[in-house]
Amino acid sequence: MSDLDRTSWQGIRDQIRERILDSTYRPGDKLPRDHDIAAELECARSTVQRAMRSLADDGIVERKRKGGTIVKPDPVTRAVLNIPIARIEIENRGFDYRHHLISQDIGAAPPAIAAQFGLSQASPVAHVVALHMAAGRPFVLEDRWISLDTVPEFRSVDLAETSANEWLVRHRPYSRCDVQIHATAIDADDAQLMGVAPGAAMLVLERTTWIGEKPITHVKATHAEGYRLMTSS
Repeated sequence: MSDLDRTSWQGIRDQIRERILDSTYRPGDKLPRDHDIAAELECARSTVQRAMRSLADDGIVERKRKGGTIVKPDPVTRAVLNIPIARIEIENRGFDYRHHLISQDIGAAPPAIAAQFGLSQASPVAHVVALHMAAGRPFVLEDRWISLDTVPEFRSVDLAETSANEWLVRHRPYSRCDVQIHATAIDADDAQLMGVAPGAAMLVLERTTWIGEKPITHVKATHAEGYRLMTSS
């Protein structure tokens, strides 16, 4: 690690996390004061404070006003789930990619989506259904809703040129992502699109992204048989 990395808030955070992982600091231990850590690691106190906020956000430590910082007795283990661009994911596997737009329309949010987004049913949303193909075979079936209050410019996106998945990843960064992963028995209509028998068990990822309190998109992504999901921590 370079000196610059070592004294950045990310570097300080990683050093403290390493001490927790190797049991230098054990669950329930009180950490040294921010001032003392800053002096030891030769960085600004504000840098240590930023690192500690990150560790607290990750559920590893707990910050108490006038009570210092302790290692949580039951730290949360988190995994990072990146939102892939389907085209790049498919091309990285060595397959030719094709995007098939099945339908797109704009209207008032249906009750389930309005509830998911926390919007009134009069709020405008775009609904996009598309199939991402790998070497001519179905790879991911995308059923997506986009809040046009949050992303009004989506109205002018040419989905014949780029997929909603790729456009949103590149143009609408999010601050929060809610994810559900489950297996489901595919219905007859989706089974025909995916080229499987109705009722086949399929891996489904449902994601809702937000910028602050504003919803961006909710997508139900049904993956081809044999799909593997990788995460990092």
